[in-house]
Amino acid sequence: WLRHGGFPVLPAPDSLCPTAAASKLEVSMPAVVEVERGGTARIECNFYIPGNDSYTYIQWFYVSAGLGEEQWAVGWSGSYEILEENTDYKGRLRVGKDNALSISRVTMQDTRTFICQVEAGSHGMGENRTELRVYKVPEAPEITAISGGVSVQSSEIPQIAQCVSRNSFPLPNITWYKNGEQLQLEEKKVKILSTVTRESSGLYTVGSTLFARVTREDRKSFYHCTVHYWLQGQRHAVESRRVNVTVFYPAQHVKLQVMPSSALVKEGDNVKLVCEADGNPAPVFSFYKRELDDSWQDLSSLADSNSGVLNLHDVRKSSSGLYRCQTLDLDDMRQLEKDVELVVNYIEGVHVKMEPSSPLQEGDSVRLSCDAHSPVALDYQWRDEKVRPGAGCSLPGGNQLFLSNLTFETASNFSCKVIAPSVPGLEQSKEVAVAVQGKPRIVAISSPLYVRQDEVVNLTCKAIAFPRPSLHWNVNGTAHEYVENQHIASNLTVRVNHDLLRAGAMCRVSNALGASEKHIQLLDQKTPESKGVIIVAIIVCILVVAVLGSVIYFLHKKGKIPCGRAGKQDITKPEARKDKIVVEVKSDKLSEEAGLLQGANGEKRPAADQSEKYIDLRK
Repeated sequence: WLRHGGFPVLPAPDSLCPTAAASKLEVSMPAVVEVERGGTARIECNFYIPGNDSYTYIQWFYVSAGLGEEQWAVGWSGSYEILEENTDYKGRLRVGKDNALSISRVTMQDTRTFICQVEAGSHGMGENRTELRVYKVPEAPEITAISGGVSVQSSEIPQIAQCVSRNSFPLPNITWYKNGEQLQLEEKKVKILSTVTRESSGLYTVGSTLFARVTREDRKSFYHCTVHYWLQGQRHAVESRRVNVTVFYPAQHVKLQVMPSSALVKEGDNVKLVCEADGNPAPVFSFYKRELDDSWQDLSSLADSNSGVLNLHDVRKSSSGLYRCQTLDLDDMRQLEKDVELVVNYIEGVHVKMEPSSPLQEGDSVRLSCDAHSPVALDYQWRDEKVRPGAGCSLPGGNQLFLSNLTFETASNFSCKVIAPSVPGLEQSKEVAVAVQGKPRIVAISSPLYVRQDEVVNLTCKAIAFPRPSLHWNVNGTAHEYVENQHIASNLTVRVNHDLLRAGAMCRVSNALGASEKHIQLLDQKTPESKGVIIVAIIVCILVVAVLGSVIYFLHKKGKIPCGRAGKQDITKPEARKDKIVVEVKSDKLSEEAGLLQGANGEKRPAADQSEKYIDLRK
């Protein structure tokens, strides 16, 4: 059944189910059904027939623009016939036992009004309608900031960014935000242009372009756009990412500083003068230095005009002065300038004064005074270059150092270090030689020296003196001489002969102020074999004396040797009887033994122990 033209429209009830108390045929349907593109739409049709009579048939229609109503499904007593003459719905329709119409794989063209018509015999015919809405959630908006930046001095409202959202249905709208606050149209300040494109798929692509005035503060601003759409009676939104645009503005202030701090710059440093301006883009920088005649020397050739950095290498005292940085904005040709004072700290004129300055002798005292010039406060430190202060020598702080009781050993090179505590690394040193003059003094000699005949030995003599002395030996040999500081030493290699062993050697050291000499005594060192023979001889003598003593003691006990005064005989009497036996025991080594024993224990033997032994043996 196909109808063309108008048809009666029944008001839609508030619910899907008819009122039980109704007295005529009533049909109820939802006013709106929403479904996402590609999904399945289900449209319900509920009706009430008085007396629970059965219906004759149900017909579905849809409203097509310009063609009125078209039939597309007819059913009798629960049995449905699907007419698919319209290829737009071929294979996508189904009517269930609950009389609900289902449309699968819905498209944008399915956005129509659908009518359910019920024929119930004597109760007549009733109908109602549902609006089917197909939607597509828009894709996330894509935002693109203007390339190249915008200027605060632009005569026209500059473009900020563009926003595009694709494939949505129904038509959404786009809003703009700056730092989280929505932008509203404002004459000569904010302008928004929108575009809409209907794709072949039936979906919409919407675009929006934001134009807005900017200020210096907008260099930190962030912009984003939001796509708004309605779904099931609720408003939804999808936000884009946030973008920042480059803002160009002229400089209002310029700053010039010395790096490192001007107060810490010292001679020899590398210094940077850094000029900064608060404009964007950075202006062109120029550098100048004021001369003594108040003219300005152009230093721009030494600087990077784009980065605003002037490099000064190995600065000197003459580098101090007033420097100027000048900026030029190429947009409005406006100039700004800033000055800074560069102070190069230095230490100069370091000198050490010695009082008295005349030649110093051993035992003298001297005062060292250190002076220097600098624009900052100075400290003084003294150092003995031998790193070993001598007796009576201290190294206190201050610009004066007092040295007393000078000797050859305390003479040295002393350095005065001048330090600027307020400028780390600023220091200078000056050395002075404190020379003590005097005749030579022999400080070491190899005497006495034990040697053997024909042995090759080294004789050593070491002395100290200033001016530098000369050293001589009174014997011939091979001499090796070396000098260290104020010491002079000589090693003489000689072969020992009888004359050298007897007379020894003489070391003589002399300079313009006098001479000193010392004798080296050479002692004959016995061989180990001679010493062994002497020891054996001593042992034999001791044994002989012991045996004789035993014999005398034995004879005395037998009465062979009378005791008492009458029995005494003069053993020195020249006339001896034939029956007397005189034994003389004499040691040829007693004197040698005495010398050895004395050398061993340092004690002298009694004179009696060194005499000859006479023993009178009488039968």
